[in-house]
Amino acid sequence: MMKRRNFLKASLAVGLLPVLQKKSPLHSVTGPFPASAMGLTLIHEHVLVDFIGAEKIRKDRWKQAEVVAKMLPYLQRLRQLGVRTLVECTPAYLGRDPELLKTLAEQSGIRILTNTGYYGASNDKYLPAHARTETADQLADRWVAEFEQGIEGTGIRPAFLKISVNPGSLSELHRKLVTAAARTHKRTGLPIYSHTGPYVPAFEQIEILKQEGVDPAAFVWVHAQGQNMVHYARAIREGAWVSLDGLDASNVGQYVDTLLLLKENRLLHRTLLSHDAGWFDPAEPDGGPIGRDYTVLFTKLMPELTRKGFTKKDWKQLLVENPMKLFQG
Repeated sequence: MMKRRNFLKASLAVGLLPVLQKKSPLHSVTGPFPASAMGLTLIHEHVLVDFIGAEKIRKDRWKQAEVVAKMLPYLQRLRQLGVRTLVECTPAYLGRDPELLKTLAEQSGIRILTNTGYYGASNDKYLPAHARTETADQLADRWVAEFEQGIEGTGIRPAFLKISVNPGSLSELHRKLVTAAARTHKRTGLPIYSHTGPYVPAFEQIEILKQEGVDPAAFVWVHAQGQNMVHYARAIREGAWVSLDGLDASNVGQYVDTLLLLKENRLLHRTLLSHDAGWFDPAEPDGGPIGRDYTVLFTKLMPELTRKGFTKKDWKQLLVENPMKLFQG
């Protein structure tokens, strides 16, 4: 156990030296800060997710104090492992709660970023009714307002857009979501996370962004794991980010192989890495079991890849420099 802790400390130390550059500040749930201060970052995690659907969700389905009591120890453990910033990807109508995240950030010492945008995957279960009837510009106006004025009267501003699409070719509704995200980005500079999965909708989204005059460098292909290296290379040539964000104890070997290939093909500079872990589920007693572990990256993947040739420079690029570049724009 002591050897592993010493290994982790030595490996993570490289992530705690931010590169100082003067850029526009990011907005965490506790206030603005420079992207250069992000430090070691987990770019896709969750604290609370409520799967009941847009028509039934409401804030009184969970008590913030109970969520804090359950989730704070997990964040404190991440802080001990060197994590300084966590990108919390729960969107509106799926349990986004900026004030809850603010409390957890203040008590854990980890900066937490939240989002604006709408989630179209799961056959539109989490889309509010107005998402079906409003135009792309009207949706963009809503998301820009959250960026400029804060979310739901909290004054807490989003740091990125979170949208999602179904697998396969994009529906007209999902094309509208992507178009709205592009127009929001042009007005705010917020990067676009899109829960995507397979490569077909990933490249359709990139084409829409380009048609809207948005550089694909603003686009994060979320849940890209399991796709072909040819498609990763194509997306990265376009300038997009490839996000491998489904790491857990059962697929460490797959991630080892994929990351070694990405390194061999000199593609790590546009690769992002995280767990998509957590979370408190209001439908379960006491929030249910935390089904995904936030620490597999550090306790399992990092030692294995380091034994196979990953260097401190590689880890710093994946966990410090790439997140900073994404959010600096």
